[in-house]
Amino acid sequence: MRDLLVTLIVFGSLPLILKRPAIGIMMWIWISVMNPHRLSWGFAYNFPFAYIIAVVTILSLFLRQKRQRFPWSSATVLLLLFVLWMNVSTLFALVPSNANTKWLSVMKTMLMVFVALIALNEKKHIEWLVWALALCLAYFGVKGGIFMLSGQSAYLVFGPPNSYIEENNALAMALIMTIPLLWYLRTRAAKPWIRWALLGAMGLCTLSALGSYSRGALVAIVPMAGFLWMKSRNKISLGILLILLAPAALTVMPDKWFDRMSTIAQYQEDGSALGRLNAWQMAFNVAKDRPLVGGGFEIYEPHIFARYAPVPEDLHAAHSIYFTALGEHGFIGLALLLMLGVATWRTASWVVRHSKGISELRWAADLGLMIQVSLVAYAVGGAFLSVLYFDVPYYLMVVLVLLKVHVQKTLAQKPAKVPSRMALQPASSLRFGSGHTRPR
Repeated sequence: MRDLLVTLIVFGSLPLILKRPAIGIMMWIWISVMNPHRLSWGFAYNFPFAYIIAVVTILSLFLRQKRQRFPWSSATVLLLLFVLWMNVSTLFALVPSNANTKWLSVMKTMLMVFVALIALNEKKHIEWLVWALALCLAYFGVKGGIFMLSGQSAYLVFGPPNSYIEENNALAMALIMTIPLLWYLRTRAAKPWIRWALLGAMGLCTLSALGSYSRGALVAIVPMAGFLWMKSRNKISLGILLILLAPAALTVMPDKWFDRMSTIAQYQEDGSALGRLNAWQMAFNVAKDRPLVGGGFEIYEPHIFARYAPVPEDLHAAHSIYFTALGEHGFIGLALLLMLGVATWRTASWVVRHSKGISELRWAADLGLMIQVSLVAYAVGGAFLSVLYFDVPYYLMVVLVLLKVHVQKTLAQKPAKVPSRMALQPASSLRFGSGHTRPR
């Protein structure tokens, strides 16, 4: 039944996608982020829905009469350079078979990010994109949160199979990134029941993230919550909510959860933490040996660890977006990633700064602030997770770039302030004292 439902939705949307490529982007996000076909058990599980949607969306761009200019900015230029550098590092990969497979997957993701930058050009498109990202991830948060409340807190919460967020740690970080987006949508919702539903989704996403037993999630959720409070307009109500939610969430967690979280301060005795450190050192050693291009995608093989790792037999993925970029794409790749993060953050700051005090742009300022909160969660949580190629952070960059374009257009259409009559008078005619003029 699920197979048939997903198939009908995808193929039923194709005529709409041909007319409106923006709908194709939303369908792509539904398939690539939520992975509904992975929740089925029949023919739909491996059916190439994403490929079909991508082809029809790109075709729709070519058929569209009005051509949309690509929104060039520091963020989009750096993303393009980062993608190009991934191609260069792949040419010199240490494990070509692994690298080529991963390269194809990553390039598909990045291609659709660039397509989104061209296909989306209206305010409603930005709103659709935020709703799509938030709901696709919140589905697993709500499902996992209910799972935790039903007394299953002794078991891990996982994401959809064969996806970027399949692992419990990656799903937890994605859910933490979703919470600020849900808060933004709640502030914009007009109907009370929608606001309450989004608030409930926030609480369930929090439970689900904690229920992943991810120590990285616990490390990320604290700064995210603090930054969310700092950036929120409703600090009193949000502060009360956070104060009430934190102990309520912890009461659901079993003793097993607290035992695992306590190992954060005892990483010297934890095998998983030591494995991460070993993988980080391996990635650093690869970058030292090949500083420009690194080792290429997917270098986590026994012979690579035997050559570069302090403990050769302890094989782990990098478990860090920063060490992944360093080991796979060299110091240049890491530099491009960091510059992309800074440029994305500065784009959000620009949007907030230029939208301040303008009523019709208040939503843009609020959205820019909440995306900054999500980026904090990604920057902190990503330090301990292998989610460099997770597509949601790049779509958040797309939202910010489109927001900046929208704000620029809105400001350009606003009438310039008309100078006062006094300001228009020449200085020689201005009066001083009682009826006298300044001499020429």
